[in-house]
Amino acid sequence: MDEIHLITRRTLTLEEVNQIISKKKKLRLSPLSKRLILDCRKYLNEKMEITQNLYYGINTGFGALCNVRISEKEIQNLQENLVLSHAAGTGEEVPKEVVKLMLLLKIHALALGHSGITFTLEERLIDFFNKDITPVVFQQGSLGASGDLAPLAHLSLPLIGKGEVFFHGKRQKATTVLKKNNLKPIRLQAKEGLALLNGTQFMTAYGVWCLIISSRLISWGEKTAALSIDAFNVKTDSLLPYTHRVHPHTGQITTAKNILNFLKGSKISKTGKTQVQDPYSFRCIPQVHGATRDTFDFTKKVVETEINSVTDNPILFPEEDLILSGGNFHGQPLALAFDYLAIAMAELGSISERRIYLLLSGQRGLPPFLTKEAGLNSGLMIAQYTAASIVSQNKQLCTPASVDSITSSNGQEDHVSMGANAATKLWKVVNNVETILAIEFLCAAQAIEFRRPLKTSVFLEEEIKKFREIIPIRNHDREIYPDIEKSRKFLEGTTV
Repeated sequence: MDEIHLITRRTLTLEEVNQIISKKKKLRLSPLSKRLILDCRKYLNEKMEITQNLYYGINTGFGALCNVRISEKEIQNLQENLVLSHAAGTGEEVPKEVVKLMLLLKIHALALGHSGITFTLEERLIDFFNKDITPVVFQQGSLGASGDLAPLAHLSLPLIGKGEVFFHGKRQKATTVLKKNNLKPIRLQAKEGLALLNGTQFMTAYGVWCLIISSRLISWGEKTAALSIDAFNVKTDSLLPYTHRVHPHTGQITTAKNILNFLKGSKISKTGKTQVQDPYSFRCIPQVHGATRDTFDFTKKVVETEINSVTDNPILFPEEDLILSGGNFHGQPLALAFDYLAIAMAELGSISERRIYLLLSGQRGLPPFLTKEAGLNSGLMIAQYTAASIVSQNKQLCTPASVDSITSSNGQEDHVSMGANAATKLWKVVNNVETILAIEFLCAAQAIEFRRPLKTSVFLEEEIKKFREIIPIRNHDREIYPDIEKSRKFLEGTTV
């Protein structure tokens, strides 16, 4: 039977989101969430009947047209026109995994009971999630304020029978897939188009995905660094806890402890060392990798707060009898955090590339470029070129998006976060770092072979054994790109 995740008011954590996606759990509304949605909708309907007040996007136009009253008979058309007119996305398609996260996060936010939607709309979003009907969404089009307007419009188009979706591995028209699943297009009611389009679910979904990958890469970064430490015959003094007690950053302490554990029992580590100190890319691993750990924790806190927030506009408070226009859709907290994490992850790649360079440098008893008959063979020389080019691209991608802004909507939206750009840049950086670490692991595993018959730790020898099942020792030149891809898959926990 399918595992079920119950949508409730309870805080949703990053780990729970990962479990929902990775285990392909189905969603179901709790009785409390259903009541919150129904009560909020009832309040909105009653408010519309007894007042002549203007409420943004409910009985008015949007953006700079917020003072234009819309007649009651045109309110449904207003909501549908909003979705149609805002579906202006372009660029690359958003990965299906991220779109699935967008659906989950939108469902969770609407279930908090402050958006005024109908129960029918929430059920349809859940149908899409549970049936793997994944709307086609594009990366470009959001300024990170007023919500992720264009991406969320594309997410919403199939609800009204427009746009395209992925279903059973094929890109198809939404109308076709709705018919296959016996679903009819929805007529959006007052406030519903706005509730769908206002929100930070596009940038938050990218952030969630990047955090999930980053968590794995931070761990692999430490394992790979440990292997490189033995491969380059590095002293382990810098990992001992005494140094870190007097500079007690949490990430630094954790990283040093983890790497010492990975190296426990290593024969190579116990051999005599002639050097007094090692280069920074080895000696300062706890400080650099640890700082990335701390940045990850900060970003995770920001993202988990966003996941469990109401980010559309206006927000309804039935118990207080209030309908308030605010700015919870403004992605500044996310934009700053994503820029910060992009820089931190890029540094993980940067220090990794320096270790790759040293492993190939022909020092400490290792042959140049980790190959026999250097000259006839070029070995892994160009793997370092590749890593260096990716590191430099990451530097370019780490120009902050959060310090940028541009005026839109005829001056009504005069300061925006660019959080969506920060999120998609972060996604590129994280994927780049995975490739750099894959190259380092490839080089470190090759270098270890020149330390034989000495062995590294039992833990790392087991990792090498699994690695060698897919990538043989490089005894002579062969194409490098398949090995890099296989090494990437190894870090992902998959095979090619």
